[in-house]
Amino acid sequence: MCGIAGYIHADPNRPVDPDTLVAMAAIQYHRGPDGFGWKAMQDRGVGFSHARLSIIDMSDSGQQPFISQDGRLLLAHNGEFYDYQRIRADLTARGDRFATKSDSEIILHLFPRHGIEGTLPHLRGEFGFSLFDRETDTLYMVRDRFGIKPMYYAVAGETLVFGSEIKVVFAHPEVPRKFTSDGVYHQLMQTIVPGTTPYAGVKQIKPGYLVTIKRKNNSFEITEKPYWDMDFPTGEEREARDAAPGAGSPAKSEEHYIELVREKLLEAVQHRLVADVPVGCYLSGGIDSCSIIGLSGASRQDPVKAFTIGFDNDDYDESAIATEMAEACGADQDIMRLNANHLYDNFVETHWHTERTIYNTLGVAKLLMSRHVHSTGYKVVVTGEGSDELFAGYPGFRRDMFLHGLGHLPADERAEWERMLQESNALFRGAMLAENETTDPAIDAICGFTPSGLQPWLAASSRVPDLLAGDLRGELQGYSPGAAIAATFDAKMLKDRHPLDIAQYVWIKTMLEGQILTWGGDRVDMANSMEARPAFLDHHLAEAATTIPPRLRIKGRIEKYVLREAMKGLLPEVLYKREKFAFMAPPAHTDETKMQAMRTLADDYLSDAAIADAGVLDPAGVRALFELHDHADTEAATLVQLDAVINHLLGVQILHRNLIAADIPAMAKARAAELGWSASVAAG
Repeated sequence: MCGIAGYIHADPNRPVDPDTLVAMAAIQYHRGPDGFGWKAMQDRGVGFSHARLSIIDMSDSGQQPFISQDGRLLLAHNGEFYDYQRIRADLTARGDRFATKSDSEIILHLFPRHGIEGTLPHLRGEFGFSLFDRETDTLYMVRDRFGIKPMYYAVAGETLVFGSEIKVVFAHPEVPRKFTSDGVYHQLMQTIVPGTTPYAGVKQIKPGYLVTIKRKNNSFEITEKPYWDMDFPTGEEREARDAAPGAGSPAKSEEHYIELVREKLLEAVQHRLVADVPVGCYLSGGIDSCSIIGLSGASRQDPVKAFTIGFDNDDYDESAIATEMAEACGADQDIMRLNANHLYDNFVETHWHTERTIYNTLGVAKLLMSRHVHSTGYKVVVTGEGSDELFAGYPGFRRDMFLHGLGHLPADERAEWERMLQESNALFRGAMLAENETTDPAIDAICGFTPSGLQPWLAASSRVPDLLAGDLRGELQGYSPGAAIAATFDAKMLKDRHPLDIAQYVWIKTMLEGQILTWGGDRVDMANSMEARPAFLDHHLAEAATTIPPRLRIKGRIEKYVLREAMKGLLPEVLYKREKFAFMAPPAHTDETKMQAMRTLADDYLSDAAIADAGVLDPAGVRALFELHDHADTEAATLVQLDAVINHLLGVQILHRNLIAADIPAMAKARAAELGWSASVAAG
């Protein structure tokens, strides 16, 4: 797990600057403090650099970038390829000779045999990599199937620049730093348009995409193409699979799906326990992380190290159940307790790493946790992210199942569902569930309804125009954020699907990648050189999960039913019977100390002078929002939403000051000098 960077000129005769490559590596030192390297094909106008976190192959031979033995290929890889030992052994038996024990090197051997599109199906794990092929003068950039690892690029004049983080792209002196009006709009409403960033010209490679860059007439031909998607069966395909014997394919029993999930999840966990350093687990009080640690403990001889966050607010704290699980499986538990003072004190630092705004200080809590994990000597943890996406765990999924997926219910059953939905996760109304029904015509048109998971943020979007500076507001006249999001969905993946499939697909394309795996995952984990491995997002498990009938993902009022049954033997009874509890930090309005900490930040970043300096927000709109927040009659669910919007306002101002207004190229060079990293130290 590392950080990668590089750039290519449209003119192949224009050499790259090694000092710039080193600076681009240095500014992401946190992603790879164990070493760095750079290599260039100066006669082809292309160069890569790499900041290394040593997890597989601890020797110097694993230092990237790699150049293939025949000099044809240049590779920089961030992430992990699982099952690489089997692939390497197979290729060795076929006559290939490997120079390292690194999992990354398999790319240099698969590509000549299969080409880029033939190589991708062999890759299992979380990754982002760049590969330049001298023979065809082509640069390939690839991101893993769910977007667990980040990857960005920008075209600046006649140079294309890429990196694992946006600040890495900004470290190249030719890349401008500026917000876009629609980018700021989506930061303030929480849900970004897939594939975009708030920064002008900077694109994010979408999950499961291959980007191909060819040079032509001193410019670039850029092609973006998906190589994988979360492909739920159509209604017709499900009917065929569930047909009774004698009328088509034999019906799959409930036990079949339970065994399938158990088998695939165990396989995914065991792959993620492979490392040349100790591997721990994150453990909350949810089914997801408890399943992970239970399977990890059963797969190892030694006790698993379990890291738990405890909050000082009982409504949000799950550490008691986590402790029960740790004791049940013999784990060595380490609980880091957080109080309100810890979170906003680290809000600015968190944004340096997330490079986007965050609605809840859970991102700060996760950054503090990764720092704690790193301090104990651990570099790797297995986590539970992705379970809710695969097995329908969020409250919005149950709501969509009830409203759109169950058809006509008898009056007594309908009343029971409505009562359950009112009671469940009331704590998160305004964040994970909209306070009131919110629909969008463009999303309705492609999905057939507006999934509940998007509704809180579509509702929040109505507050955004009044918060924007006049010129930005003018640029957005007639703009529809829902239409912009909907335009990125693949209609083929939504057509003839069950409503629950549609709701899960939309969440995976928006909130999973743009939030959970970004400011709740890689960016705050790697801020402290700590690799997180979300076993549920193994694509073999995901493909199996799509086959599970909706009626078994949510059975009656029980969400994640199949997963519960598959893991029943591992879970404490209280957890097995418990409804989904979303893991998040207490909002600011729930604690006076935390609220005061938020206001202290606002006094700096949201002062009239700071707002005028950035030129992004409208001071009158910001004041009006705070007045509504402070009004005694404001409902609790509205306060949750307003807390989120205020966090986004702070975030936009922080990002402007620390990424837009700052001299990032100079900072990167200064960081390289401080580290003693130079082109001569790691000569290409």
